Amino acid sequence: MDALGSLLNGPRAQSPMLLRMAMSAPWSVRIEDTAPLTVVAVTRGTSTLSYDDGTEHLLAAGDVALIRGTHPYTIADDPAHQWVARIDANGDCFDPTGTHSVAEDMCFGVRSWGNCADAASADAVMLIGTYASGEVSQRLLDALDRFTVVPMHDHPLVSLMEIEIVRDSPAQEAVLNRLLDLVLITGLRQAMESGRVRAAQWYRAHTDPVVGHALRLLHNNIGQQWTVASLASATGVSRAVLARRFTDLVGEPPMTYLTQWRLSLAADLLADRTRSLSSIARQVGYGSPFAFSAAFKRRRGVSPAAHRARITDGDDATHVGLMVH
Repeated sequence: MDALGSLLNGPRAQSPMLLRMAMSAPWSVRIEDTAPLTVVAVTRGTSTLSYDDGTEHLLAAGDVALIRGTHPYTIADDPAHQWVARIDANGDCFDPTGTHSVAEDMCFGVRSWGNCADAASADAVMLIGTYASGEVSQRLLDALDRFTVVPMHDHPLVSLMEIEIVRDSPAQEAVLNRLLDLVLITGLRQAMESGRVRAAQWYRAHTDPVVGHALRLLHNNIGQQWTVASLASATGVSRAVLARRFTDLVGEPPMTYLTQWRLSLAADLLADRTRSLSSIARQVGYGSPFAFSAAFKRRRGVSPAAHRARITDGDDATHVGLMVH
């Protein structure tokens, strides 16, 4: 498995917000949530996404937008139009005054929301999936700007998601979660391969026959007790060659990269309270909970237990956003 696949093969979409937004002109929605990553697939009409600094991006049918981080923005048919709804930092949905909830007023079916109850006659239709904290790797997020648009006209994944998002069938959430992951992975890959975003070093390194092989070995066998010598032997080069090429292409030495990846994965696994520290330590390649805890605290400044309490007790949990119910 390559680096991009590995980044989304562990912790991934588990409880994202997913909905179809159908709007008739005039319309404008203010987004102030704190979701780390939102995927917007436009299936009808055009709209403008604008940030508070005046930056504007046009979205047309067939576009998929990857919206990163906590920068407030407005999406509208015309940026000059007054908001019909405002999504605050807690994910609650209000009218422009901020005093009246419009969440229920604008719900009109299974995962459907907006000011047009008949989606077939709406001026703009968007499929929106918002990842919660811990469901996407920080290394992946660091590869993105705050806004990336990828043309995916008539893509079968988007077409399938449009069909499935309004269904209410057994295991529907699992189907939608995987579809959201696939749309995200496809969009990221297209963005990096087309040059719309500057491919991250670890992504570009995957094309190198030696370093790409090393990255796949590390990601596929994260629990193995790797050394530079054993990794070099597995890739068929000397320690010096591997260390130099890996550092040049990835931006850090092999073992530093491995440690960062192990601890990033562990940080996400800690969100599952059913997992013991021992089992997580073993999965990510540490011989004991003590060694794992020491490495985690040294790199992240807090113990695994403190990190788990923080992300599961809601002290700094990232809200899903656009929670319309």
